[in-house]
Amino acid sequence: MKKRTWEKAYPLGVVLTLLVFWQAMVGFGFVDSFSIPSPVAILKALVQEIGVLLGHLKITLWEGLLGIVIATVFAVVIAVWMNLSKRIKSAVYPLLVFSQTVPIIVLAPLFAMWFGFGLLPKIVVVTLVCFFPITVSITEGLSDVDSELFDMMRTMGASKKQLFIKAQFPAVLVPFYSGLKIAVTYSIMGAIIGEWMGGSAGLGVYMMRVKNSFAYDKMFAAIILISIISILLFKSIDVLQKATTPWSYYDEEKEQE
Repeated sequence: MKKRTWEKAYPLGVVLTLLVFWQAMVGFGFVDSFSIPSPVAILKALVQEIGVLLGHLKITLWEGLLGIVIATVFAVVIAVWMNLSKRIKSAVYPLLVFSQTVPIIVLAPLFAMWFGFGLLPKIVVVTLVCFFPITVSITEGLSDVDSELFDMMRTMGASKKQLFIKAQFPAVLVPFYSGLKIAVTYSIMGAIIGEWMGGSAGLGVYMMRVKNSFAYDKMFAAIILISIISILLFKSIDVLQKATTPWSYYDEEKEQE
């Protein structure tokens, strides 16, 4: 129990130390407070702007959640499709990898030009950002099922449907959640990138406005809120994983004991 408490306190101590150092550097004039506001100034801006920030957050969060749901549906379909045939996988998988070599920041202006400045281009950006890690995690999970378990089930007369439900589906859940944790943190980033290209609301639009006004304390406040929301989304997936795949945490809890 003491070890577990220390493990949780250690990163908190590191963060607090960095914040104190940051505040001291700005307070004693070693860093320009105009370009890099102090943590205290950022906290004040966060409190003052919290109402406005939450209004913009609703838009960004909605874009991110819609994009992650669409990305998950497409990822499941593509991963299962590739699992059905090695030829399909050898043809499609390299295209998925190649798609990640094109920076999304380059494609976002094109989406704005093609689809306008409404909700659609933001969802497209989020979907593209989140699609790859989920697809890869599901694909690897489907292919890493214990071959001995497969052979045993085949000798017992299991059909392809039974093999998928009884063997592949439980095995793919853990890697699926791993990919989803990565993707869900990317979703907010993707929504903000889409908003940078144009829009009337959202945290990305807010950040552009305060940047153009040289209100960098407010911009840092928006960044802090984005980080908090991303952590909460990550933790929500972690809670869902613990509820649906308790066996994935058994070894970890045993080691901590």
